[in-house]
Amino acid sequence: MKGTRPLDNNEIRLVSVCFDGTFEVRNRGLFMLGVSTGGRISELLSLTIGDVYQNESAVTDLLYDKSIVKGGEISRAVPVNKDGRDAIDELITWHRERYQNTQASRPLFPSRHKSGTVPMHRQTAHQMLKKAFIAAGLNGKIATHSLRKSFAQRVYEQSGDIYLVKELLGHRNVATTQQYLGVNYADAREAVESISLDSESYRRMKTYNSLKKTDDETLISELVHRGYEITSTARETPNKTANVVKIG
Repeated sequence: MKGTRPLDNNEIRLVSVCFDGTFEVRNRGLFMLGVSTGGRISELLSLTIGDVYQNESAVTDLLYDKSIVKGGEISRAVPVNKDGRDAIDELITWHRERYQNTQASRPLFPSRHKSGTVPMHRQTAHQMLKKAFIAAGLNGKIATHSLRKSFAQRVYEQSGDIYLVKELLGHRNVATTQQYLGVNYADAREAVESISLDSESYRRMKTYNSLKKTDDETLISELVHRGYEITSTARETPNKTANVVKIG
């Protein structure tokens, strides 16, 4: 969805503990696989047990086959990290306990239909995730597509390789991938918070700007008066950058 934002690692942790009820495991599994493999919501909901669980273990590489990829673009394989593998293991245990059936052809994310053979509807997934985002206290434009964007952003921040992200997302053109990636949202939030009028960094900047045109001796005296400790080096060579530390 255009304009949705990604989640950072802390936000992902917050959301992951906000699922409850009979379908808690299913819902958390959908969320964790989304942020761990970058699947579109339509691709995730099309997965079967056989796609993620083979030879009695969670797959280490997940194939999004061309038959379920949006627009039938291209098949792509995505490595599954520990978060994703843990989610798969939890889902398989849940299927065994609830349906006593882990046949390969069964939907990984079933609807509430008692047979467990009907996949979850996209709108159901949207409503479920929205509820979890609200419970986690998140705000901003967040939706199902935020899972895919979170995966893309985190891989890019870790690797710095936009072409790697392009391949993992299955994009034909790197320009499409560029639209997915923005600034580190956590860094953006920290930078904006740091310019609040009550922040320590803003007060220090304001103090410096208000005094930088004064002569050196007056500057040092004024800083000491305001509660800053000035090193002996700065007193001896006031024309050089001083090490200024706020006391208290």
